[in-house]
This record gives sequence, structure tokens and C-alpha cells, in this order.
Amino acid sequence: MHRQPILAALAVYRNRYPDEADVVDRFEAFVRDEPRCFHNDCWSGHITGSAWLLDGAGVRALLTHHRKLDKWLQLGGHSDGDPDTLAVALREAHEESGLAVGALDRAILDLDIHQIPARGTQLAHFHFDVRYLLQVSGAETFAVSNESHELAWVGEGELESFSREWSVLRMAHKVRTSWYPSQE
Repeated sequence: MHRQPILAALAVYRNRYPDEADVVDRFEAFVRDEPRCFHNDCWSGHITGSAWLLDGAGVRALLTHHRKLDKWLQLGGHSDGDPDTLAVALREAHEESGLAVGALDRAILDLDIHQIPARGTQLAHFHFDVRYLLQVSGAETFAVSNESHELAWVGEGELESFSREWSVLRMAHKVRTSWYPSQE
């Protein structure tokens, strides 16, 4: 079953972050109940893959000023039918930045469920966003894609001047406390 890998990854995430059981419950129910959960035309919602992309030193994250949502966010996008959410995050990070990237961990860094407003012919819907910790594996000079107004390398100390979205700040907090706990 193509949904089994994401369900297994969600179980690992639940064990790592037991305080987030409610969001894991919603994810699991959606994946089990919606056969087209990885397809963009599933208007009850769809699975997306995102990247908390770190520079080579691991101290700055690359944010996008998202063209459609007009907010500073992490890189990421639609699964386009692909059930491998890590592969989706890697693909989207590369497509949106032009950078060579790799996964620092195959485990899910963060989960978020957020509503996307109706736009044009697209109905309002939910993104069930699966987020991974990635790192640049070469040069750090990015190229801005047509999905962004701009991109910026952002250090944790300046993150709140770009975004006050809890879902964005939460990823930085998790990286600091879960992956680099000696910095806390």
C-alpha cells in the first residue's frame, strides 16, 4: 500500500513528539480515509512536503517569500501524486532554490495542517505538510524561482523579523533543541 510508509513515519513522529498527538491523529485519519491524499486535485486537502533547509554551517535557514501566499515560509510544495514525502521535500527545495540539497535526517522534523485560501478556480483546502531537515550540499548561491518574490538565508536571531508564524518558528526551535541540543 502506497500510504504505509507515511503512516509508519507518522508513528515514529508520534513517539518523538507525544505532545503533538492531536495533529498526528488528524494526519493519520486523513491518510487512511482519503485514497487520493497525495494528489493536488483532492480538495478536502492533500499531502505536501517541505524543507527546513540549512546552510552548510547549519546556522541559517533558507526562507522563501511565497508569491501566492505573500508570506515568508520554508521551501516546499505539492506531492503531485508522489507518496515519498522526503523525496517531495528534496525536489521542491531544489526546484525553488536551484541548490543541491540532501537530508540531514530521514525522520519527519515537523507536521503542520493549514488552510490554503481559495484562489482562482482552486477551492479552499488544507495542506497536510510533512517537513524535513535538509542541508545544502554545495554552493549556497540560490536562484529565485517563479514561485517566490525572493529568498533569504536567515539566522535564528533574525527569524522573527521575517516570520511570526508559529509553524515556522517551531521548526527552528525543534532544530535547536532536537538536533543541536547543546545550543539550548
